[in-house]
Amino acid sequence: MKVGVATATLVADKEMVIAGGIHPVFVNDQEGELRATAFVLESHDLQVAIVSCDILMISQQDLADPLREIEDTYAIPSSHILVTCTHTHHAPSTVKVHGYDKDQTFVKRVQRAIVEAVGKAQKNARSSADDRMMYWLGLESSVGQNSRLLLSDGTIYWVGPRDDAIRPTGPFDGELPVLTIADEKGRLKGVLFSHACHNIGTIKGAVRSPSFYGLAAQELESKLGAVAAYLPGAAGSSHNLSLPTQEAVHRIKSAVKDALRRAPTIRSEPIQAVKKPFTYRIRHFNDDAEEEQVSYYCTKRIGKGAEKTIEVFRQMRQSLSSEQGKERTTELQAMRLGDIALIALPGEVFTILGWEIKRRSPFRNTIVVSLANDWIGYLPDEEGFDLGGYQVWTGFHSFVEKGTGERMVAEAVRLLEELANPLTQPFSDNDRERS
Repeated sequence: MKVGVATATLVADKEMVIAGGIHPVFVNDQEGELRATAFVLESHDLQVAIVSCDILMISQQDLADPLREIEDTYAIPSSHILVTCTHTHHAPSTVKVHGYDKDQTFVKRVQRAIVEAVGKAQKNARSSADDRMMYWLGLESSVGQNSRLLLSDGTIYWVGPRDDAIRPTGPFDGELPVLTIADEKGRLKGVLFSHACHNIGTIKGAVRSPSFYGLAAQELESKLGAVAAYLPGAAGSSHNLSLPTQEAVHRIKSAVKDALRRAPTIRSEPIQAVKKPFTYRIRHFNDDAEEEQVSYYCTKRIGKGAEKTIEVFRQMRQSLSSEQGKERTTELQAMRLGDIALIALPGEVFTILGWEIKRRSPFRNTIVVSLANDWIGYLPDEEGFDLGGYQVWTGFHSFVEKGTGERMVAEAVRLLEELANPLTQPFSDNDRERS
């Protein structure tokens, strides 16, 4: 196996609106780098590329041109390219969401950086030989929690005071898979790690930032001498509600380094990838009921400025009104790297759905990658829909119909089985169980 790793900088400036909040925000300074990081893996003339971008999310439409260019220039099929976003809430906007649009100049820079990073990574791979993979399923259960807390009035926590919280309404996934690449002499070349929590928080206040996962990756690089990148897990229902950003950085770094110490060499072949279309519908919604839910919560929990936030949701519903019931198509992707499987999903997947995919996967080591290859908003489970809350209030951030998440889980498992079954014997029921 040959592996190449490379990065390309995402250049931003103070004129660009920052994504991640409800209202437009502009900042002057920056901590850390914003970048696209690419891993290109090649075996027997078959190549796959994994790209992680320090942005909130990106649409399939805006990925079409860079994927086509990579396919034409570097002969990597688009079905073999996985592009995900670290979901930092402190980078310029790359989608239309809430009260602001995407910054077209920054989107073009992201597109250019994806192509550049893959090109450089492929060149590095071609000059390499006999690389090996190591893997360990680490754990970090203190950075983040299930943030959809049931409050005393029956609502689900989003922002504002939560001193009346009763309990979390779902699980938190502390698993931290770490995949490492080393050359024939044992020198580290690249580290990929995944975890499931919203990537929110800066060290220096109102600045552009890759947030705590990106900062942890960059600090690891300086210590390890190897490029590090983050792959977001099923974090749609999880946030860090208590730790300062610097402490979150420290704990993620410690967990990754612990996994590196433990990781054995694993089988790196075969390399495979497949993408399949996935069809979904824009939900039907009752505008009066939505208005009541949003207004009640914002008025009670936000206080000053609540009406301005309520109006943003009002305008989003108005824009979506004529789209109700319409069918749209996105993509699901499965990738196999020897003993490891990655399943790429195009939205902010609730943790319980990510758990279900891992539970049913025919691969013992399965990494769920969200915000990959497209963005179709939050993907709750059916119980999450019934409970309500910000993640299911209708808007540009949440618009799929109820049941979409469960259908996506079923299709994702089928994709994983498609990769596993032609080349391996089916796993037994005991093998499927995860301790």
